[in-house]
Amino acid sequence: MVLPLYNEQATVAALHARLSAALGPAIESYELIFVDDGSRDETFAALARLCDTDPRVKAISLSRNFGHQAALMAGLDHARGRAVVMMDGDLQHPPELVPELIERWRQGYDIVYTVRVEDSEGIVKRSTGRTFYALFRWLSHINLESGAADFRLLDARVVDALHRFRERFLFLRGLIGWVGFRSVAVPYAAAPRARGLSKYTVRRMFRLALDGLFSFSVLPLRAAIWFGLVVAVLGVAYAAFALYAALWQHSTVPGWTSLMVVVLLLGGVQLIIVGILGEYLGRVYEEVKGRPVYLVREILGGRREDAAGS
Repeated sequence: MVLPLYNEQATVAALHARLSAALGPAIESYELIFVDDGSRDETFAALARLCDTDPRVKAISLSRNFGHQAALMAGLDHARGRAVVMMDGDLQHPPELVPELIERWRQGYDIVYTVRVEDSEGIVKRSTGRTFYALFRWLSHINLESGAADFRLLDARVVDALHRFRERFLFLRGLIGWVGFRSVAVPYAAAPRARGLSKYTVRRMFRLALDGLFSFSVLPLRAAIWFGLVVAVLGVAYAAFALYAALWQHSTVPGWTSLMVVVLLLGGVQLIIVGILGEYLGRVYEEVKGRPVYLVREILGGRREDAAGS
């Protein structure tokens, strides 16, 4: 299992206890990979204590906060089982659901993903989430179900496929949908956070949404072209009207308002198009530099290679 953590020292012990209770009867051998994503509290110290008492625990400390998606990828890079479960460490993803994911995997599914059926985050977040998923499906043609979470099980073949992607702007839900394989959904009800506040601020959610949209579609670039064509047609129509009024009706009156409307409209369209181009160009620039997605500061625990979990 892969569990990214950021400032979750208060939930580490409870998370480990619930996972051990859930996984013990369901599977003979497993490994818990906790990825500390540059926490500022004592999260890694709590993980170190777990490593001393449980040989199935591996703790990976990243050199700084690289983000939730990078932490998940770090865990996937170090996972060695025949299947890997990804889930958050705030206890909103119920550990007791993992045996059901494993059972569906044993039935032959390569990807078992969860879909949130209840949400305590409020109507605004639910509405924006549905809007994003609908927009993502329209732009990318990847069937990403509304409410789908990073809480999912991946067969080793899927994990091997993901290892071929070294993108800096990660959106794993989209990548997993892109690689294909046989998948099935399992509904779940998200529990309230056990401690503290969500680490996904509005800014981080907006950035993740942009990563998902711009990483899987060039349609915004094409939309900018059509937008420019529409404005150009409107400009030609207005020019024809102005010539008609000047040459045949001789009724032209110098107008500051109409001039400002046209200038502001054209300027706004140009800025929008330049902004879209800048988003894509900036991402190309970041990818070309070839920097690693994450850096590991320290690794503790874990069993030897010949005792890897399933």
